[in-house]
Amino acid sequence: MTDYHRPVMLEECIRFLDIQNDGHYVDATFGGGGHSREIVSRLQTPGKLFAFDQDAEAAANVWEDDRLVFFQANFRHLQRFLRLAGATQIDGILADLGVSSHQLDEGSRGFSYRFDADLDMRMNTKDGKTAADVLNTGTEQELQYLFSAYGEVRNAKTLAQAIVRQRAQRPFARIAELTQLLESLVKGNRMRYFSQVFQALRIEVNQEMDALEDFLTQSLQVLKSGGRLVVLTYHSLEDRLVKNFFKTGNVRGEIEQDFFGHIHRPFNVLTKKPILPTAEEISANPRARSAKLRVAVKL
Repeated sequence: MTDYHRPVMLEECIRFLDIQNDGHYVDATFGGGGHSREIVSRLQTPGKLFAFDQDAEAAANVWEDDRLVFFQANFRHLQRFLRLAGATQIDGILADLGVSSHQLDEGSRGFSYRFDADLDMRMNTKDGKTAADVLNTGTEQELQYLFSAYGEVRNAKTLAQAIVRQRAQRPFARIAELTQLLESLVKGNRMRYFSQVFQALRIEVNQEMDALEDFLTQSLQVLKSGGRLVVLTYHSLEDRLVKNFFKTGNVRGEIEQDFFGHIHRPFNVLTKKPILPTAEEISANPRARSAKLRVAVKL
């Protein structure tokens, strides 16, 4: 499955999950199944792994195994699908929030500026707005916000204005039409700038921040006391949400107190600072370079 996606920090993820052979676990982002295979290999009946992925192409990587239950669904529906499966107490949850290598390398999906294809970027290709829809229908203010907030693009206002001007002449449909516009607007490193713009569009198209908040909230509800939540993030927006959630139980990082002034702390955080991939792993898998691993135990 490494041709589809090489699992990032595999050893560290498995170690921190602290897998018990009869436990119930979740791989919230199945992808190529690399993490899932390692988890399942450590399970014995009645141990189970419940795996989620909304991408239909990921479903082709699922193998027959009584210990594995696969849901072709967004992980923001975690609690509902686990309830349907009769799984109410989970021992550990793993989420690798990165875009898979397969999605980036499959030019027709529209995730990468390295190819020319339809401006799609949907994880679930059967539902929702495409990147072209976002570019062609968003107001100038909406576009400025998403490029600034989700991509940290320095000239987000100028970019939004340029997009609105260009689409008035001809609506966006192809990656090449967007990259041609970006060439004249690059601030700083070209590759980084392009990556930031495409990241912002992908997050907006797939409503990734909302989905992540839903997933984290439900993770707390389905984990048993002592259960572990292991999350790999790849950009500062995701990492901030996860860090806040581990600390306070909400993605805003707002400290909650009861009537007596006791601070609500839902987790014991095992990673005060995120764990980073080794130089050796980055050399073997450059897409791991921006990964951060955070782990918490439910109290």
